[in-house]
Amino acid sequence: MQLAGPGVWGPPRDMDAAVDVLRAAIAAGVNHIDTSDFYGPHVTNQIIKKALHPYPDGLVIVTKLGCVRGEDKSWIHALSRKELSDGVHDNLLNLGLDQLDVVNLRVGGITEPSEGSIEEPLSALAELKWRGLIRHIGLSNVTPRQFREAQRITEIVCVQNFYNVAHRDDDAFIDALARRGVAYVPFFPLGGFTPLQSSVLDRVAASMQATPMQVALAWLLQRSPNILLIPGTSSLNHLSENLAAAALELPLDVVAELNAIAESVRAEAQLTR
Repeated sequence: MQLAGPGVWGPPRDMDAAVDVLRAAIAAGVNHIDTSDFYGPHVTNQIIKKALHPYPDGLVIVTKLGCVRGEDKSWIHALSRKELSDGVHDNLLNLGLDQLDVVNLRVGGITEPSEGSIEEPLSALAELKWRGLIRHIGLSNVTPRQFREAQRITEIVCVQNFYNVAHRDDDAFIDALARRGVAYVPFFPLGGFTPLQSSVLDRVAASMQATPMQVALAWLLQRSPNILLIPGTSSLNHLSENLAAAALELPLDVVAELNAIAESVRAEAQLTR
């Protein structure tokens, strides 16, 4: 999302810098890029193609469908059969591919899923997979019930939901997916923190001589072996910081202190009910 312009709209302020970030990531060993053709729209995928095509062996590009951008820069659900088919072909064109590695079906709201059947849009996506346009299918912003429904329709290789050290509604879901060998890809690793929660993270980061983002990413990596990270950036320095988080080992007492953030969130939620 960070490679497009402000508001994930239009071209970036510095196209060369966006290209440099992508090439530096690949040079550092990154083999998983999360994108979508509605970032820009079209802009991010076109930058990825410009920077990396022909793509190196082993690189997995994961895109998502289920949304389009309005002329007012709004985010609009796009889950009809035609919209999904058009989205697949737009992604193929702008990425310069004959087949998409992984396509996530995005449903629900901006950060939270909403219950309801996803059979119709997922069946349309499964048909595109059968036609050879998609290799694997994932889900974004879904509940465990929707995941179980999806499994009856097609194989699901990953789930991308809102989750971080402060927002842990998916704890049991992550463990269940790990037992099945399904990847979990959390977004907004620092999203939705209160100032008090952020101060705890800041204090822990200072004690570790790391940044808050590095600590948040390291906590996610230690949380479960099936977690894959997709922190966005448009900066080479920030990219290096994010990658360094993979080598950051959080001691048990630090993990306990960070876990207490979620416990305080749960306690606050109980008081407001």
